[in-house]
Amino acid sequence: MSWWRKYRTRLIFFFAVFGPGFITANVDNDSGGILTYSQAGAQYGYTLLWTMIPITLALIVVQEMCARMGAVTGKGLSDLIREEFGLRMTFVVMILLVIVNFGNVVAEFSGIAGSMQLFHISKYISVPVCAFLVWFLVVKGDYKSVEKIFIVASVFYIAYIVAGVLSNPDWHLSMMQTVKLPPRHVWSDSTYVYMTIGVIGTTIAPWMQFYLQSSIVEKGVGVRQYKASRLDVIIGSIFTDVVAWFIIVACAATLYLHGMRNIADPSDAAGAMKPLAGDYAFILFAAGLFNASLFSASILPLSTAYTVCEGLGLESGLDKHFKEAPFFYWFYTLLIVLGAGIVLVPNFPLVRVIILSQVLNGILLPIVLIFMLLLINKRDLMGEYINSHWFNIVAWVTAVVVIGLSCVMFWNGLHG
Repeated sequence: MSWWRKYRTRLIFFFAVFGPGFITANVDNDSGGILTYSQAGAQYGYTLLWTMIPITLALIVVQEMCARMGAVTGKGLSDLIREEFGLRMTFVVMILLVIVNFGNVVAEFSGIAGSMQLFHISKYISVPVCAFLVWFLVVKGDYKSVEKIFIVASVFYIAYIVAGVLSNPDWHLSMMQTVKLPPRHVWSDSTYVYMTIGVIGTTIAPWMQFYLQSSIVEKGVGVRQYKASRLDVIIGSIFTDVVAWFIIVACAATLYLHGMRNIADPSDAAGAMKPLAGDYAFILFAAGLFNASLFSASILPLSTAYTVCEGLGLESGLDKHFKEAPFFYWFYTLLIVLGAGIVLVPNFPLVRVIILSQVLNGILLPIVLIFMLLLINKRDLMGEYINSHWFNIVAWVTAVVVIGLSCVMFWNGLHG
């Protein structure tokens, strides 16, 4: 029975560090991500499923580097940038991140409002109630209790997998489209190219790197637990992209098949699915959107508060009391209040705010990736845990591709 004892020890060791990688990857499927995947399925059916494999590999590479830096240095990404590159550069990154993340927070509360309106609940009720729940959870909870709730919220993404199955897709065609590249002629379609960029570009966001590394540090993951933490990142990246795959499949099997090609809001996809795939698929899709939006509305302000406090050298963390980290909690509160409040303003140009945040996201992401690659290859900082030669090649190729996509998205954002 020695093999079982060894296996059980490894399992206990893994679950002791499980959480940051799984949670961070799943928050990536927020209301904006769901909208992008829904549009991909509604406009192009199964033909964009091939993007899921490179997306998953890119996400694993980038997230693994953050987890490794957090475990080895015991410091957050914003903290390392300040120490290695100076306060001025850190301040510029922080300002951009705050603006980008605030636009995303507004998008999440918009997702809450839209999903609840599908169940005939006014946004003037759903948004304030959810804003208070999100605030209360983080301000009154400690790291362990908050993390457990976030893990449960991540598991609820299974609703999209079930919705995908209930939509009765063409399984053979969807599998084939996942493993083969599309025909050459599709690249002459500028809309297809733009949607491809959107699907790939929505996966790796700047806030994810800051939040993951801060979570690793606050959880107390060190070099001894690094391998288990890496497995957490890999599992999270695979799970979140399986969910994304099923969102595309669900919309391809229903909306695309019935000629409903235009999705203006993620709640539109759920509403349109009701007469096509039945009440159960509609409920699961709408409930999944609510869960994703509420979950992300908790994480995004938290990530922003972590980043700003680390960059300024201020106290932060869920295990700190309000009096111990006042700026951290007040800043988190301000983001929640303003984000929820904007959604309640009549005729506020929500779409413009969200588009602006995506354009700024395109500016910030390449900067963050370059900082990460410079930091992780500093031997005096990482010791023997710097990137290997082959991992550096994969990481830089990933960075160049993501930077290229970000530049294209930025250009398209500026030119409509």
